[in-house]
Amino acid sequence: MASAKSSRSRNSVPSGLAAPPGALQANGGGGGQEAGVQLADKLKIFKTDNFDSDAYVQSKCQTMNEREIKQLCNYLQDLKKASAEEMRKSVYANYASFIRTSKEISDLEGELLSIKNLLGAQTGLIRGLAEGVNIDSLSAASDGGKEDDKSRIEDQEPSDMEKWVVEFPDLLEVLLAERRVDEALDALDEAERVVTDAKQNQTLGTLALALLQNAVSEYRQKLADQLAEAACQSSTRGVELRGAASALKRLGDGPRAHTLLLTAHDQRLQYNMQVIHPTSTSYGGAYTAAVSQQVFSAIAQALNDSQAVFGDEFASELVIWSTKQAESFAHLVRRHALASSAAAGGLRAAVECVQIAIEHCSLLEAHWKLSLSSVLLRLFRPCVEQALDANLRRIEESTSALAAADDWVLIYPSTGSRTSSRSSTSVMGIQPKLTSSAHRFNSMVQDFLEDVGPLLSMQLGGSTMDGLLKVFNSYINLLINALPSSMEDETYLDGPVNKLVQIAETETQQLSLLANASLLAEDLLPRAAMKLSPHYQAGRIEDTRQRGLDKNIRVPEQREWKRKLQRSVDKLRDSFCRQHALDLIFTEDGDTNLSAEMYINMDYNSEEPDWAPSPIFQELYAKLNSIATIASDIFVGRERFATLLLMRLTETVILWLSEDQSFWEEIEEGQRPLGPLGLQQFYLDMQFVILFGQGRFLSRHVHQVIIDVIERVMAAFSATGMNPDSVLPSNDWFFEIAQETIFRISGKARYGNGERELNSPTASVSAQSISSVRSLGSS
Repeated sequence: MASAKSSRSRNSVPSGLAAPPGALQANGGGGGQEAGVQLADKLKIFKTDNFDSDAYVQSKCQTMNEREIKQLCNYLQDLKKASAEEMRKSVYANYASFIRTSKEISDLEGELLSIKNLLGAQTGLIRGLAEGVNIDSLSAASDGGKEDDKSRIEDQEPSDMEKWVVEFPDLLEVLLAERRVDEALDALDEAERVVTDAKQNQTLGTLALALLQNAVSEYRQKLADQLAEAACQSSTRGVELRGAASALKRLGDGPRAHTLLLTAHDQRLQYNMQVIHPTSTSYGGAYTAAVSQQVFSAIAQALNDSQAVFGDEFASELVIWSTKQAESFAHLVRRHALASSAAAGGLRAAVECVQIAIEHCSLLEAHWKLSLSSVLLRLFRPCVEQALDANLRRIEESTSALAAADDWVLIYPSTGSRTSSRSSTSVMGIQPKLTSSAHRFNSMVQDFLEDVGPLLSMQLGGSTMDGLLKVFNSYINLLINALPSSMEDETYLDGPVNKLVQIAETETQQLSLLANASLLAEDLLPRAAMKLSPHYQAGRIEDTRQRGLDKNIRVPEQREWKRKLQRSVDKLRDSFCRQHALDLIFTEDGDTNLSAEMYINMDYNSEEPDWAPSPIFQELYAKLNSIATIASDIFVGRERFATLLLMRLTETVILWLSEDQSFWEEIEEGQRPLGPLGLQQFYLDMQFVILFGQGRFLSRHVHQVIIDVIERVMAAFSATGMNPDSVLPSNDWFFEIAQETIFRISGKARYGNGERELNSPTASVSAQSISSVRSLGSS
């Protein structure tokens, strides 16, 4: 029934389309076949030039009902999301190369500008010198009026502009010496304007113009070097640093100015980090907080200075620099805080370090819209996973040690234990009743999930749940190992199990094992796992939501996980039923209590049989009654589990009978055929099982198996040439004997007149069952 329901609940995919990734994971099948299918192959049909959306929808929806159309829409939405994610990954995969190339281009442009200015100055100087030499040679070669011209030139006073050109180098020397940067920049700008005007209006001679251009180029370089040297000083910060960067930008060297700005902040950060010294005894959280404060404050100040001076001109370089700082910070925290905590299994300390770092990072991200949390989480994840694994191993080892001394007696949690305060059942006023090892297991799991809950943004929910499932399976193997016969039979054990475990000798102790498993799997662990849901962590991850990281939070698949827990419990239940079924079927010497000979030999004995159900089926009913009585006290509020357990025990015995090849070979092909008395005894045994199992110990499936078994035996009897109806007594005869045995074993008194109550529901149902089976067997 469960498997059919599960198959019906699976998401089907519209015909003509490949199954979406989510559907493949949900079905659990075909994952290997579809894993190699690339997203590009799925999207190929949409990329063709002649793709017609209307025709495509018509072709898919023409024969679809409303449900299939909805599934098609969901599938197309999944493809859209997958395509967007693929594009995002492609962009980020080439983002670093793009940024590096852009930076190199920017640096190259700055160098080309410097070379252009230098070449222009050198060209002007050479041209001026050449013209000067030409003028001198012409002056020397001229004849008449030379002396007059000389005297006229000597008597001519230099102009104010020429005087200013002569004084310009001295002025700049003074301004640079006194570090009057703004005035020096203004003077250089003024000189540039003079040069431009002189070229246009011929206000300066060629030599003077060349000398001025050379002076501008020389002092521009001197000022840039002075500003760069000042920016690299550890004492330069704040306004001075921004001023130096702004001045360099005015000089036309923006890339160098921005690089010097980031270098200055990096040097200042390294200087401040020197006072933080991690020691082996230092508190990891305190070290993480101190380093976080320095690193993210430095990044924030660099962002602020860059924005103030350059705006968004160097946004890409800022992202690269900030990412490198975040990576360096993460490596420091891993080396000095997380590594030791993770190795020692200190999950709580590791989580606290990660939280402190993320909180500092979130303040930066909230103001600057710069996402660095993903960088930290990626680098912190291995250490946190190591701590998770260490904690899970500690839970497994601690539980295993306690199981070795567990007396398998159900008790309430102690008053001062953390289980009573944290367990979800205690919140509802119901105290969980478990054995000592199960209480310890539950307490450690509760603490573990409480610690790991804040790290949902690291996408550890799935691995955490898988780890818990592994630990729970290990505990189930311990419980299976505690069953008396499991020490020799390891059919239901997964992996190595500690053999040093206290054996559950009595049925009460064995049912306590099942109580541990069922309560943990059906209630305590699923409720504890809710701590990994965003709703539970809403208060703790509010900052994460504000940073837009909701998409990184994944809620574990609770239903599927709970089904896996239940399958582990089923292993324990099946082992319990198998053990008790084997105790019924086989003797201590290895002989069988249920064989074909016990029925065949009845027709070859001279003694008149004392009609009653066979001992094995009487013992089965007695054991079911005994287990049901104990289970009614143990499984309070979980009666369904107890009922399924009893049905499973009956099913184990009946299925063994139906599948025993040696039994059927003797019945159908043996040298001695089954006689009338043997058929009557077998029929009585099966009717006895149907009667005592109705509605309590017998499932519909097993009821049908019994009918099939009866039909098979009757067919074997009919093969001898005899009619089963001619040898079998009336239905009332079988009912009376079965009912008498039930009363005797259960201890319930018969009806007052010694006869069955014909109007009772049990009598009615049983009579119908016997009649239907007999009629089928006769036909």
